[in-house]
Amino acid sequence: MESGEGTRPVAPEITLEGAISIQSALESSSRPIHEILVRAGRRERDVDRLIRHARVQQITIREVSPAELDALASGRSHGGVIARVGMRRFEPLDALIAGVNNPFITMLDGVEDPFNFGQAIRALYAAGANGLVLRPRSWENAASVVARASAGTSERMLTAIVETAEAAAEFFRARGFTIAVTDKDRAVSIYDADLSGKLFLLIGGERRGVTRSFADAADIRLKIPYGRQFPMSLGTTSAAAVLAFEVFRQRQGK
Repeated sequence: MESGEGTRPVAPEITLEGAISIQSALESSSRPIHEILVRAGRRERDVDRLIRHARVQQITIREVSPAELDALASGRSHGGVIARVGMRRFEPLDALIAGVNNPFITMLDGVEDPFNFGQAIRALYAAGANGLVLRPRSWENAASVVARASAGTSERMLTAIVETAEAAAEFFRARGFTIAVTDKDRAVSIYDADLSGKLFLLIGGERRGVTRSFADAADIRLKIPYGRQFPMSLGTTSAAAVLAFEVFRQRQGK
């Protein structure tokens, strides 16, 4: 449906649930926070800490009934606090590596499930990835799920948007990065590959993986060796964790 003359598109209602997610957005300035709704009555210590930080930034705090809070929430695990927020802010690609020695940049492509997406970001962040690259796609209607699954790291991780994986690879290759991709064919074990230098790693989703053209253009194809014969791929979350922590391991002491 087309908008009538003089009307504006209505911005989606975006919420973050739980003190960890909201605190992460507050500390990282990843998005504007319009209002924080707090369940009336006794509060947890982390919610009190969040309120103190929010007041410093002059963010509106409003006490509401448990019923009103539950009506806004996607589940019952909000912990008594929900924030109404704006759209996520993204960075230009060069901001991901500005001032970083030996950067490790990752790209998640083709991940469909918001919980798995958030869990993968959580693993990448914990392993020390310096930035995340994504193709254009709106996760805003699932922002709360992503933030909670990622333990707030989806708000903390510096993130850039590019039209294609090839465009991102071209940008980083021109700056001396090794371009790596997960693949089954003609791939080297992650334990035999040198992942200690500047690295751009593309991790594909479970269903579609990565495009053949990108795999052919990568500098190195990586596979995760298994402990037995098993024909199936690991889930994106598991693969991201194994890959990222091997990068972390190789960089220790360097």
